[in-house]
Amino acid sequence: MPLLIVLIGVLLLIFMIIKLKLNTFVALIITSFITALLLGLPLTKIPTTIEAGIGGQLGHLAIIFGFGSMLGQLVSDAGGGYRIATTLIDKFGRRWIQVAVILASFIIGLALFFEVGLVVVLPIIFIIARELDMPLIYLGIPMAATLNTTHAFLPPHPAPTAITDILGANLGHVLLLGIIAAIPTILIAGPGFNWFLKKVYPQVYRKNTDISVLGEYREFQLDETPGFGISVLTAMMPVILIAFATICSFVLSKHNPVNEFIQFVGAPDLAMLLSLLLAVYTMGIHRSKTMKEVTDSMVLSVKQIAVMLLIIGGGGAFKQVLVDGGISKYISTLFASTHMSPILAAWIITALLRVSLGSSTVAAMTAAGLVAPMAQQYGANSAMSALMVLSIGAGSVFCDHVNDAGFWMIKEYFGLSLKETLLSWSTLTSVLAIAGLGAVYAISLFV
Repeated sequence: MPLLIVLIGVLLLIFMIIKLKLNTFVALIITSFITALLLGLPLTKIPTTIEAGIGGQLGHLAIIFGFGSMLGQLVSDAGGGYRIATTLIDKFGRRWIQVAVILASFIIGLALFFEVGLVVVLPIIFIIARELDMPLIYLGIPMAATLNTTHAFLPPHPAPTAITDILGANLGHVLLLGIIAAIPTILIAGPGFNWFLKKVYPQVYRKNTDISVLGEYREFQLDETPGFGISVLTAMMPVILIAFATICSFVLSKHNPVNEFIQFVGAPDLAMLLSLLLAVYTMGIHRSKTMKEVTDSMVLSVKQIAVMLLIIGGGGAFKQVLVDGGISKYISTLFASTHMSPILAAWIITALLRVSLGSSTVAAMTAAGLVAPMAQQYGANSAMSALMVLSIGAGSVFCDHVNDAGFWMIKEYFGLSLKETLLSWSTLTSVLAIAGLGAVYAISLFV
């Protein structure tokens, strides 16, 4: 019966989002109320449960997510992303062009969310493909694979940050292990899949570089953008601070005053604040921008993530209903009795939800709510908790198809037919998800 109630809740959510085209946040709240009623939660407790789920989810995440989006917007508006991409592509040349695209997309992808990263990097990819007389998709595959991987694996992106909080994992561990897992995942889903697809489905490798498909976009002159070094440093500063603090927690004494200060500075909330202040200076004040211009960029970034914050809050409400209704514990016990690896269980649940729901964030958060007890039994400092976060992240990008906006963005930008998009992009995201699971399993053998 508990599984039947979960199935009813998920089917209802799918119906409202896909068939009724209802706003995802509203659909999540309605589903939360109905699922709570079916689970027999006391009527007076249901509103409190939903409020607690929203508040508990956004309380910690709002700072990291909000500051992260502001930082990314400042880097983008100043032309930092353009500088990073063009410099790397120029240095690596034609032979290693895929490596250049991967490195540029990875650095930009740390600071920008998937859709925003596409908008920043795509114009550069179009121009480079035209100059080198290359098929656009040859450069697009490693770019999209890299942006998707950073979006799924690495904080401060919304899904991995939220999942880390739900599963009670250590954010620094998730970041470090996520970077390690991302490397083979990107290589397999990027250059590896590129080679395979070109062999079996060469018709998608057309030289279609009509940049007008991008609509309006801002063109930069290289000399008006910030330097390469400061652009990279600004974009990667949160990763540097959090990762350094995590490494120091292993090599320095816990009560060492130096280590205590490093842990303070490397705490995710403060690391994001310090990184944002650096971006305000390097991407704004240092470039003779007024504080009003800087503030306008920050306000724009908040407007862009407002809906995503609501969706994450709604996912937190649904998660809390599943927890208070005993579903999470039931699912955890069920998978424990089958002796299935928690990494695989988390991936399977998320992948099924992703194919059904379309939204990777909603799928990831719903799955995290279901498997949370499995992770929390290992403790916050356990590598297993961090690996479960990554397995959910990998499952959340599985088989992107017609029920997700990203699918249609790829179709239109690359000039593909529906069939070609399904055979190339949907297959690519499936390979990415499976490669990510394999990378997580490989890491689990050593930690």
